[in-house]
Amino acid sequence: MTFLTGTEKMNKESRPFPPGTTGPVSGKAPQATDGSFRALDNSLSHALSAACDWLIGQQKPDGHWVGPVASNASMEAEWCLALWFLGLDDHPLRPRLGHALLEMQREDGSWGIYYGAGNGDINATVESYAALRSLGYAADEPALAKAATWIASKGGLRNIRVFTRYWLALIGEWPWEKTPNLPPEVIWFPNKFVFSIYNFAQWARATLVPLAILSARRPARPLRPQDRLDALFPGGRANFDYELPRKEGRDLWASFFRTTDRGLHWLQSRVMKKSSLREAAIRHMLEWIIRHQDADGGWGGIQPPWVYGLMALHGEDYQFHHPVMAKGLAALDDPGWRHDRGQASWIQATNSPVWDTMLALMALHDADGETRFTPEMDRALGWLLDRQVRVKGDWSIKLPDVEPGGWAFEYANDRYPDTDDTAVALIALSSCRNRPEWQARGVEPAIKRGVNWLVAMQSESGGWGAFDKDNNRSLLAKIPFCDFGEALDPPSVDVTAHVLEAFGVLGLPRDMPAIRRGLAYIRAEQAADGPWFGRWGVNYLYGTGAVLPALAAIGEDMTQPYITRACDWLVGCQQADGGWGESCASYMEIAAIGHGPTTPSQTAWALMGLIAANRPQDHAAIARGCRYLIDLQQPDGRWDEKEFTGTGFPGYGVGQTIRLDDPALSQRLQQGAELSRAFMLRYDLYRQFFPIMALSRAARVLKAAG
Repeated sequence: MTFLTGTEKMNKESRPFPPGTTGPVSGKAPQATDGSFRALDNSLSHALSAACDWLIGQQKPDGHWVGPVASNASMEAEWCLALWFLGLDDHPLRPRLGHALLEMQREDGSWGIYYGAGNGDINATVESYAALRSLGYAADEPALAKAATWIASKGGLRNIRVFTRYWLALIGEWPWEKTPNLPPEVIWFPNKFVFSIYNFAQWARATLVPLAILSARRPARPLRPQDRLDALFPGGRANFDYELPRKEGRDLWASFFRTTDRGLHWLQSRVMKKSSLREAAIRHMLEWIIRHQDADGGWGGIQPPWVYGLMALHGEDYQFHHPVMAKGLAALDDPGWRHDRGQASWIQATNSPVWDTMLALMALHDADGETRFTPEMDRALGWLLDRQVRVKGDWSIKLPDVEPGGWAFEYANDRYPDTDDTAVALIALSSCRNRPEWQARGVEPAIKRGVNWLVAMQSESGGWGAFDKDNNRSLLAKIPFCDFGEALDPPSVDVTAHVLEAFGVLGLPRDMPAIRRGLAYIRAEQAADGPWFGRWGVNYLYGTGAVLPALAAIGEDMTQPYITRACDWLVGCQQADGGWGESCASYMEIAAIGHGPTTPSQTAWALMGLIAANRPQDHAAIARGCRYLIDLQQPDGRWDEKEFTGTGFPGYGVGQTIRLDDPALSQRLQQGAELSRAFMLRYDLYRQFFPIMALSRAARVLKAAG
C-alpha cells in the first residue's frame, strides 16, 4: 500500500477547515535523531511555552475551546438534498454547499471518506453528484461528467449503501419499495425485546425513528426533469436491478431478514398504509422526535437524526414556523455547526466543545506542572463544571434508578451523555478538587455523581460502551437497515481505559470491583503482538496510547510482560523521522496497522504510552519522538495536521474489532481501505492538545532523570 508523506499536496477530498485553523506545513522538516533528553531541555521549554500560548489564544470568551470537526462530503450533499426535499430549493445555503462540494472533489471525479484515502467512496460520490444536479449543474459539466464516469467504473448504483438509497428515494430516483423497510410500530417493542429501539446504538436509534416515518409514508420530491440522474442508469431504469447485493457466504439470519423485509413491504402496500395502528405508531414517533430535540435545534448532537427529523416532521405537515421546525432550520446558521469560507459552507457532522475543553484543560494542567492555575484554566473549569448533565436520557431506560451525572460531547445533547466524555471530565476536574473555591462551587459532589454514573454504566464484560450499557445485540447488525456502518455500541478498550484512568487519578482503590473488572476486560482485548484496538481514534496507536497511561494511573506493575509487549510494539512502529502515524486504512488492511504518514496527534499518543510505562530503554525513542514534534512545530506555536485521526465508526456493523484476515471480509462488508461503510473524523485541535501533553510529560521524565 502506498501512503502519502507529510509534504505531499493536500488531497481535495479532505473537508477543509475555516481560515486560520490549519494549513500546509511550513515549519522546519522533522529530522531523525537519537539525541538524549538532556539535549532537548531548552527546546522542550520553548516548544511548550509557544504551544500553550497558541492554545490559550484559541479560547472562547466564556472559557471553552472548540475546533472544527471535519468528515466527508455526504454532510453537505445531504443537507443540499434535504433543503430541496423541503421545498427550500432557493435557500441561500444551497449554492454555498454546492461550492463546498466542488472544492472537495478529488482529481479522479470522486469524493472520499478521509484524507489520503487511496480510493474515493461510491456513496459520497453518488450523493454529491445528486446534490449538484439538484442545484442545476448540467450532466455534461466536467465535474459532473467525471463523477458519473467514476461511478460507472465502480459498478454504478448497484453498490450504494442503504442510506444513499433512501436519499435517492426522497428525490424520486429510487423506488421506495426497494429500500429497507422500517415499520414505525417498532416504537412499541418492549425494552427487553431484541428489536427494541433501545438496543440500537444511540446514533442508529435517533436516526431510525424519523427514517421509519419516511419509510412508512414514502414521500418524494422529484428533481426537475432536466436534472434527473439519467446518466447513472446507463441501461435505463426499467432494466436496473434495485435489490441489495448479496454478500459472500451463507448467513441464515441475514437471509431471513431479507425475506422479512420483502414481507413488510407487501404488508405496507396492502394492509398497513392507512391502518389506525400505523397512524398511532407514527404519532408516537413524532412525539419521540419532538421530545428528543436538543436546545440548539438539532437532534442527538449529530447530523443524521437532525436532517431526517426535519424531513419527517415536514412530511407530517409541520410548518416552517412551527417552533420545532424553526429551531431545527435556524441551527444551520449556528457557527457551532456551520463554517463559511469564501463562497462555500460546510455543515459539521457534530461539534466537540465539551471534549475539546476538557482536553485543553488536561494539556494546560500538564504543562503547568500540576500546581498553578491560570485565569484561563479557571474559566474553563467553571464552564466544564456547569455542563454536567443532570437529567435522565435514553441510557436510563435500562438504568431507571441511577442518578444522572455524565457529560455530553456537544453544546446541547442532554439525552446522550457519554462515558468517554465523563471520564475525561473527571480527570480535568480532579485538578481543582482540593481548592476551597472549587469545593464551594460543588466540584466534589459533581465528581461523585460522575463516578457513580460511570460505575452503573459498566457492561457485563467489564468494559464500557460510549452511550449505553450492554449495547451488544449482534443480531441487529444483520437486518437490512443496519447495512450502513455501525448499529451497535458495545464496550471498547479506549473508552474503558479512559474510565480506569479517571478512577486512578481520583485515587479510587485498585481493588474496587469496577476497576478489577475493567482491567480484566482490557487484558482480554490485547492483540497477540501487544497493541490494543482503537474504536474512537485511529487506531492501534490510539488504543495503546490510551491503555498504558490508564494502567499506570491505577497502579499496575508496568514491568509485566503484557505491558512490555505493548511498549515493544510502539517502539517498533516508530518511523525514520522519529514520529508515529497510522492510516485509517488500518481498519481494513493488516499491513496498515501501526503504519501511515506520521502525525502530531498519533506521535503524541505513542509518546504518552511509552512515558507511562517508564522504561529506561525507551528514552531514546521518546527523545526522537519529542524532536519530531519540536521540529514540526510552527513559529506561532501550533502544529498542523491534515490526516484524519478520529473515528466515528469503522464500518464493521458490530461496533468492535473483527478479524481482518478473513479473505471474504471486503466483499462481506462491501468496503475496502476506502472505508465506504465507515465514518472518519478530523478533530482540528487534536494537533495541539496531545503534543502539549506528551512534551509536558517528557519534560518531567527529563527532570526526574537529572
